[in-house]
Amino acid sequence: MRAKIRDTEIYFDVEGSGLVPDGKRMREKPTAFLIHGGPGADHSSFKPTFSPLSQKMQLVYFDHRGQGRSARGAKETYTLDNNVEDMEALRHYLGLDRIVVIGVSYGGMVGLTYASRYPEKVSHLIAVVTAPDSRFLKRAKEILAERGTEEQKAIAQHLWNGTFESEDQLKEYFRVTRTLYSITADPNSPPPKSWERAIVSPDAINIAFQDFLRTYDIRDQLHKITAPTLVIGARHDWICPPEFSEEIASLIPNSDLRIFENSGHAVRADEPQALLDAIAGFIVYKR
Repeated sequence: MRAKIRDTEIYFDVEGSGLVPDGKRMREKPTAFLIHGGPGADHSSFKPTFSPLSQKMQLVYFDHRGQGRSARGAKETYTLDNNVEDMEALRHYLGLDRIVVIGVSYGGMVGLTYASRYPEKVSHLIAVVTAPDSRFLKRAKEILAERGTEEQKAIAQHLWNGTFESEDQLKEYFRVTRTLYSITADPNSPPPKSWERAIVSPDAINIAFQDFLRTYDIRDQLHKITAPTLVIGARHDWICPPEFSEEIASLIPNSDLRIFENSGHAVRADEPQALLDAIAGFIVYKR
């Protein structure tokens, strides 16, 4: 499905009923927006891992502008600010009131910004393996120098400089670095099929790392978030290390912190059931 909003067209998909039978009445489930990372990735990596959450919530997946199945446009419009405003426009387009916001990695940055800008529209916030400001770039480079292979260090230069030239080159980056992202990844096995399904966008990731991620800083806005918040970090995360999750939780009122001890950045690959349990339990408990 596609929504023509603002100056673009956003692809979105819905999983799970919004209204479900409950005795003599129909009960409305919460609606959750799942915000993918990258930038330059798409929502497809969330499927089918997050599908069980559709028993508790109606799930809305979407691709950021210029990414996945959403419309391409002027590269200079591929910004975090536009991602936030597109999300608010999509909420309005769908006729929704308050939503559950689940943001992963870069999607967590979008989610934190959205929840601080539109606190009255967020019922719950889950920020997974993300960071509050651009310091994560320097820290990730330090960790890469400690843990990375020479091949990983070399290809990561395209990430730091924003110089990916093609979709194939961006997918090759993820293939080479997958043991950094996931501690359960087997370097001798083929990449997971979910990577083959993904539609990646070099333009989106290049713009981010050349420009706005270098100045990104939401720390002074996090106190504005009023929704119950669950912050999830991963002990072995190389690109958004757990100290940033700890800092986010310290800056958001009414927040809970959970560090996954047996995960890298790809928590949904390393500890998928524990991740689902944490999210589902938080929504039920905090309602």
